[in-house]
Amino acid sequence: MMITSLSACDTDDTNNPKAPVPEQPENSGNGNEEDDPEGNGTLKITIGSTIFTANLQNNAAATAFRKLLPITTTMSELNNNEKYCDLPGSLPTSASNPGTIQNGDLMLYGSRTLVLFYKSFSTSYSYTPLGKVDNTTGLASALGSGNVTVTFESEEKGE
Repeated sequence: MMITSLSACDTDDTNNPKAPVPEQPENSGNGNEEDDPEGNGTLKITIGSTIFTANLQNNAAATAFRKLLPITTTMSELNNNEKYCDLPGSLPTSASNPGTIQNGDLMLYGSRTLVLFYKSFSTSYSYTPLGKVDNTTGLASALGSGNVTVTFESEEKGE
């Protein structure tokens, strides 16, 4: 029970031997980390047999998160509006209070808790934005009411 918060995110490191957040220069990843003023690439989110896409933010936290991918994790239910897990290492933060969380927001709480929201609501908490699911139709249904296995992968931009 004492390690519940640390075990909430069971990452599969078979495809990612360097699971802790790498502290390396921008160009040290897979060659796709070029500066992009519109964002940090596209994210593929697989929940069961349902696939969603999200656009990553253009910030240090999203860049560091992208370097962790792919990640397969068990996300835990919280408050009937979000799924969360702890990442294997801390990410850079620049947290602020968004006022309202939107369905499909992918956020960082603290420096290592990944949160995927599936309902919109007002909040007094601060988060670092990582990305946003493009089309949230079916997101709440795919995530379900309990713990769920989710895979996050980097996806090439199609243009």
